[in-house]
Amino acid sequence: MKATENYVYKKEVDWSLLNEGLTLPVENQVVFGRNMGKFLARGEAKNITVYLDGKSYIARIINLNLNKKHNRKSDMLQIRYSSSSELSNALKAYFTKSYQYISNKRNLREKSDRSIIRLPEDHKEYLAIYTTEYEDTYLFETIVAEDIYQLKEIVKNKQEYLLEASFNYDVIDEKSTLFETERIMKIRKLNKKIGDNLKLLYNFRCQICGEDVGKKYDSQIVEAHHIEYFVRSLNNDSNNQLIVCPNHHRIIHSTNATFYRNRLAYLYPNGVQERLVLNKHLR
Repeated sequence: MKATENYVYKKEVDWSLLNEGLTLPVENQVVFGRNMGKFLARGEAKNITVYLDGKSYIARIINLNLNKKHNRKSDMLQIRYSSSSELSNALKAYFTKSYQYISNKRNLREKSDRSIIRLPEDHKEYLAIYTTEYEDTYLFETIVAEDIYQLKEIVKNKQEYLLEASFNYDVIDEKSTLFETERIMKIRKLNKKIGDNLKLLYNFRCQICGEDVGKKYDSQIVEAHHIEYFVRSLNNDSNNQLIVCPNHHRIIHSTNATFYRNRLAYLYPNGVQERLVLNKHLR
C-alpha cells in the first residue's frame, strides 16, 4: 500500500481489538478529523479497506451519533469487524502472545467478571492506525513486545535531546545505528506522526510561550518534547508530548526542568515557573 499516511491512533491490544474492533477518539487527530468530516456524517457507516502487512481486509467504520446522550463536542468513530473475520484472525496471529494471555485469563475468571484484562507492562503490544490519501483506506501496523524490547536496548544510555531530534526531523545521521532495524523504524514513524499531528493542533506555536517563532521567516520549526523522557518511559503517546519552540526545548533539557501536570507548568531549578499558555490535549 503506497499512499500518504497520517497518524490516527495507537491502540493497546485487548480482547475487543482482537475480536470486535476499536474506538477512535478523534479530538486531537487533526488531519483525520478534517477527512472524516468530508466523507462520513454522524450516524453513518461505511465499509473500509484495511491494509496489514501488505494484505487488504474489509471492515466497517461507524460515526456514532452519541453527542447528545454523552455530551460530546466531537465525533466518536468505531472500526468494527467480527471475531470470525479475516482481519480478526490476522490480528490474533500477529499478536499471538497477547491473545493467548488474555484467553487464559478469561478462562480462569468468574463468568460474571466483565472487567477488561490488561496485559502486564512488559508484555504490552500495540496496533498503530494510519489514514491514507484515500478516505476509505487505512493502514494497520503491529508493534509487538519484541519490537519494544529491541527499542529499549537500543535507546539505553542515549541522550534524550538527540533522540528527540530524530523524532522531530526526517534527516538522521547516516552513521547512527539508533533506528537500524525495520522494526524500530515503525516506532520512530509512529512517534513522529503523533508529534506532527500535535504541531498541527497548535498551529506550530509553542505551548509554553505561545509564539510561532518561525512565522517571520516563513518556517515551521516547533518541536515535540517528551514530558517523561522517552529513553526511560518509551511512552510516545500524545499525553506524554508537548509542542515547544527550539529555545524552550533546549532550556528544558539543559536545566532538566520538572513538569507538574496538576499545574500544567514547568518549574526550573532556579525557581522560575512557566505555565502552559496553550493546551488542547493534556488532561
